[in-house]
Amino acid sequence: MKPMLDGVRVVDMAQMLAGGYGSMLLGDLGAEMIKIEQIEVGDRTRFLGPPFVEGESAYFMAINRNKKSVALDVRKEQGRQVLYDLVRVSDVLFHNFRPGVIEKLGCDYDTLKAINPRLIYCGLTGYGETGPYRDRPAFDLAIQAISGAMSITGEPGRPPVRMGIPMGDLAGSFFAAFAISAALYARETTDEGRKIDLSLMDANVSLLTYVGQYYLIDGRVPGPIGSGHQSVVPYQAFATQDIYIVVAVFVEKFWEALCRVLGIEELVDDPRFCDNDHRRDHREELVPILENIFRTRPGDEWLRLLAEAQVPCGPINTLDRLFADPQVAARNMVVEMEHSTAGRLRSIGNPVKTPPMDEGPFEPPPLHGQHTDEVLREILGYSAEHIAQLRVDGIIG
Repeated sequence: MKPMLDGVRVVDMAQMLAGGYGSMLLGDLGAEMIKIEQIEVGDRTRFLGPPFVEGESAYFMAINRNKKSVALDVRKEQGRQVLYDLVRVSDVLFHNFRPGVIEKLGCDYDTLKAINPRLIYCGLTGYGETGPYRDRPAFDLAIQAISGAMSITGEPGRPPVRMGIPMGDLAGSFFAAFAISAALYARETTDEGRKIDLSLMDANVSLLTYVGQYYLIDGRVPGPIGSGHQSVVPYQAFATQDIYIVVAVFVEKFWEALCRVLGIEELVDDPRFCDNDHRRDHREELVPILENIFRTRPGDEWLRLLAEAQVPCGPINTLDRLFADPQVAARNMVVEMEHSTAGRLRSIGNPVKTPPMDEGPFEPPPLHGQHTDEVLREILGYSAEHIAQLRVDGIIG
C-alpha cells in the first residue's frame, strides 16, 4: 500500500518550528519534501540548542525528517529561476514568510500560479495577510499570549505561564497540513490550484473551542484553573505519596467508581456531590477531601486501583517515564534512523497509523544542502556543467 501523499511534491520554504513541523507532517504522509534553505546558514533551528550531536541540532532533527535539503539563494535572479523550475514540476509550495517578504522574493501566489496553475500555495504567517497586525513578527510566546491561551493557563492567582509545548506554533502546523491535504483532494475534481492564507493567531483562537464559546454565550471572562476544568469536577491533578496523577470524572458512573476506590461511598449520594452540577458548585469542599486521600498511597498503586475500576486516570509523566511507557513502544512512537553524521538516531514517531507509513523507514533530517545536486540533476534534469556553474556563481551551496 502506497503512502497517502505518494507522488506529491512539495517545495518547502517554511522555516523554524511553525513551518518545519507542518512540512514534516506532510513528509510523514509520503510527500516528497524539497526544503529550500539559505546558502549561508540554512534553517535557523540548525543552531538552536543544546543539545547537539556531531554539530547537528536536536531541535532541527525533531522537525525535519523525510526532507531533502537544497541550499539556494532565491534573492538572486538565477536562484529564483531554479525555484520557478521546481514550482513548475511540483504540487505544493509552503512558506512562512511575513506578508510582503514573499513578494519581494518574487515568490508570491500570482507569480507562481502563472508558472503552475495547479499549484497549491500555502502561506503560514503570524497574523495572516489582512488586518492591522499583518506586518508584525510573531513567535510562539507572542501567539500564546495574544490568542488568549496564556490567560487560562497556570494556577489561579499566579503569573501567566505559557504551555509547556509550543502550541502557538504547532497549531499552525496542524492546520497547514490539514488544509494542504484538503486542497490536494479538491484539485482532483477541479484540476485547479488554490491559495491558502493561514494565521497562527487564527489557529490558536480556533483551538479555544468551548472555552471561547462559553465567553461568547455568557460574557464571563475565564481565568486560569490549574489542571482543573471549568465545567467538570473532579477533573484535575492530585498529589500522591510520590507522583502526581490525574483523574477525569466526566459521567456519574465514574464518580461512583472513584468513591468506591477511595473508600468514600457515602459521598455518592451526598447532596453536595450527588451529580456534576452539585460537585462543581461545591468544588472547594470536595477537592480537599480527595487530595487528603490521594496523598496516603503511592501513585502507581492508585493508578492500578483506578484502572481496575475503569476510572479515567493517568500519571503526569516526566519524559523519562513517558519514553519508557509500554504504550509508547506498542504504538511505534519512538523510531530509529541512521543519520549520516550523528549515527543511530532515535526520534518521535508518526502519530498517523496507516501502514506502511507509521512503520518507516524514516529518512533522517538532512544536512544543510545535502540534496542540492541530487534535486537539480534528477528532478530538474540540470547538467553537471550547469550545476557547477550555479555553484561558482553563488546560487547554490
